[in-house]
Amino acid sequence: MYRKRGQSVQVLLVHPGGPFWAKKDLSSWSMPKGEFSEDEDALKAARREFEEETGFLPTGQFVRLGAIRQPSGKLIHAWAFEGDLDAKKVKSNTFSVEWPPQSGKQQEFPEVDRAEWFTIETAREKIIKGQVEFLDELLRVLESGAPEAA
Repeated sequence: MYRKRGQSVQVLLVHPGGPFWAKKDLSSWSMPKGEFSEDEDALKAARREFEEETGFLPTGQFVRLGAIRQPSGKLIHAWAFEGDLDAKKVKSNTFSVEWPPQSGKQQEFPEVDRAEWFTIETAREKIIKGQVEFLDELLRVLESGAPEAA
């Protein structure tokens, strides 16, 4: 999700929840995303994952930003859409993990513990390095004029 504020473009990024990410900031934020099966439409999955990770239903014109292979080997497909939401009201789904490690106790954590709007410049510092190219592509699409719908 992106929004325009004067001459500036801002993007919504989410911070992963759980104990492993609690004290990390730079290069740890992400676009809302998730996995999908081969028989599922990628855009449909992206919309579902956005809603699961933010609690907001994404609507509007979706612009394909392409796909990028991450250092982990995962292939991430991304779309952008213009919108606005109160980042403080983001409410994510949860996951369970053994915590503390080797304790035998399962604890539940939000998949996303917070969301924030960032300028593209700040987002470059905050976002996981493997997703920076999506920021560049968003700017390219916006600077080229009317975005093409996916």
